[in-house]
Amino acid sequence: MLDEELLKILACPKCKGDIRYDKKENKLICDKCRLKYKILEGDIPDMLIEDAEKF
Repeated sequence: MLDEELLKILACPKCKGDIRYDKKENKLICDKCRLKYKILEGDIPDMLIEDAEKF
């Protein structure tokens, strides 16, 4: 689980908008860009646009 303080400061790297944490999938989600960013081992978010999944 990601730290709450980290979630407050993270933003989508593409649109700079808000992201939300999906606990079930363990991914950060930008609904505006329709991208899912994975969480790597050690609770490190992979915020590279080219690594994001489209949905």
